[in-house]
Amino acid sequence: MKIVLTFLFVACWSMLAVLCKQGQRTSSTDEVTDIKEFKKILRTKNNVLVCFINNPKKALGMLTIFKEAAEIIRGQGTMLIVECTGETKKLCKKLKIPTEVPYTLRHYKDGDFHKVYERKETAASIVSFMRDPTGDIPWNEDDSLGSDVIHLSNLQSLLKLVRKETRPVLIMFYAPWCGFCKQLKPEYSKAATTLKSKAVLAAIDVNRPENTPVRAAFNITGFPTLHYFKNGEWGSTYDGENKHDDLVNFVNNDGKSPPKPKEPEWSDSPTDVVHLTEETFANTASQEESMLVMFYAPWCGHCKRLKPEYEKAATQMKTENIKGILAAVDATKEQTLAKKFKVKGYPTIKYYSAGQERWDVPHLRDADKILSFMKKPKKPEPTAQVVEPEWENIDTEVVHLNSENFKPVLKKKRHALVMFYAPWCGHCKATKPEFISAAEEVKDNLRMAFAALDCTKHQTLCTLYEVTGYPTFKYFHYYNKATDEYTGGRKKTDFLAYMRLKDEDRSTKDIPAEPEPMPVWSDITGSDQIIQLTDSNHQQILKKHASTLVMFFDTGCSTCNELMKDFAKASKSLDPSTTVLAACDCKENEKLIVQYNITNRPVLKYFKNGRYISDYKGNVTKPEIESFVHSLITKDEL
Repeated sequence: MKIVLTFLFVACWSMLAVLCKQGQRTSSTDEVTDIKEFKKILRTKNNVLVCFINNPKKALGMLTIFKEAAEIIRGQGTMLIVECTGETKKLCKKLKIPTEVPYTLRHYKDGDFHKVYERKETAASIVSFMRDPTGDIPWNEDDSLGSDVIHLSNLQSLLKLVRKETRPVLIMFYAPWCGFCKQLKPEYSKAATTLKSKAVLAAIDVNRPENTPVRAAFNITGFPTLHYFKNGEWGSTYDGENKHDDLVNFVNNDGKSPPKPKEPEWSDSPTDVVHLTEETFANTASQEESMLVMFYAPWCGHCKRLKPEYEKAATQMKTENIKGILAAVDATKEQTLAKKFKVKGYPTIKYYSAGQERWDVPHLRDADKILSFMKKPKKPEPTAQVVEPEWENIDTEVVHLNSENFKPVLKKKRHALVMFYAPWCGHCKATKPEFISAAEEVKDNLRMAFAALDCTKHQTLCTLYEVTGYPTFKYFHYYNKATDEYTGGRKKTDFLAYMRLKDEDRSTKDIPAEPEPMPVWSDITGSDQIIQLTDSNHQQILKKHASTLVMFFDTGCSTCNELMKDFAKASKSLDPSTTVLAACDCKENEKLIVQYNITNRPVLKYFKNGRYISDYKGNVTKPEIESFVHSLITKDEL
């Protein structure tokens, strides 16, 4: 038996067509004589999609799609076409290919059958599958999530939607691997259905390499990020809960999040738990023969779970006349007490008698155990404890930070992911080996670092960076040039994917304080004083200077060319400590066009401390520009 395979592409990948006619040869064919040869191909290629054809006439449409996908997936996978007719039937029979359908697509991974391809029969779907054959089904193909979210493919489709849509637009920038994105998808999809008559909810996968420009244009440094647009202009960023009702309220409120209700303090709730402070602790402890104290932090999840059990036990003690009280101390407020009693984690439960500390009782985590203990207080049985070495004393590639080296270390790293942790934290312990493995993976990459900070030793730094739970992950780009909250998964692959995405992201590259003039300005006197504004640097530039007048222009525009000369001339006579002039080429910076609704060129816009104030419509001369800026400064001060 002969199976002739036509190699359509040669390199790191190939597309093979198995022809049914024995002896049919072309200049790019090879021969496989039996199933052993077929298996050899599977052993040498680890990502193979095979289209088995029973009816060539009915499979013509699929063949066209299959070949289109193969062209795109070049270098990332192998795609074969096997025609199950003539002598080749024996091969298909051995592989148990069903004969009742015109064609079947089967995927083979690492030499073995992986799965039958059951996604949409489009080139885009096949390409998506081949890039990640073990991953989740793409959002735009998941029918269970509905069809009301508009899925954008690139920057051009995004800008087109924002410019032309008359309704408000909410866009979710996401990555398929992001855990919070996965949680948000169903809620976002339901919100899209609820709001479809009033607004458009769209989504774009910015994890795709071709969408790197999208991340740069909209400064996407974490996932998911949701931006709200109205009348072609950027309006706000959503920072509410990942829930349907919150999303709907945000859009209905014109892109404004309602103020988050402040969680009431436990001490303000009417319960039978006695809340103690530094002023009341000693006196209360001395008067009570039996007192159980729970040291807690308001943000602590374990504390929140224990709270109703603790309250229940306090009420039951009162009902049953059990001697003693249950008390609580907010250790984040009463830090002196927490330090005095060596509170290292939350909740910490301690027993006191006649004003003296007796024992730690960490096992009391439900009402029944608390009641049983308070009826007959006794020292807990000692348990064998394995003393773990401190993480910073273990030899790993993780950089351990402290108050002395925090800034010097991070200033030298282009990309650093810092894990703020507490040694007693269970989630930290579970995450630690994954974090260590990720650090090991990039140990030879001097641009990256995985670092850790023990918040029980360095509370000041943790407070400074608003760490309210453990573990907390924060990204740093050269210490303070860019920072971001990491909210993704806690596996090695999640950490590495995030850091590699950052490494590709142009928005985190170093931005020169004063970019070089563009060629179009090079022959104009005074152009060396004009700051060039771009999608990637505009936020830094506008915030750096207290007062900035920006000229938005198009290269080739005759009116723009004339205005450039006067604009550059005015820059030479202005005091840069008061006002600077900047220019933006609209053809090269599409994000700014959308953000500031630039419909005509040239146009001059005035910014103060990074905030847009108004358009400038006067003559481009030193006196008039100075007068315009001075009037706005004066008005702003009043």
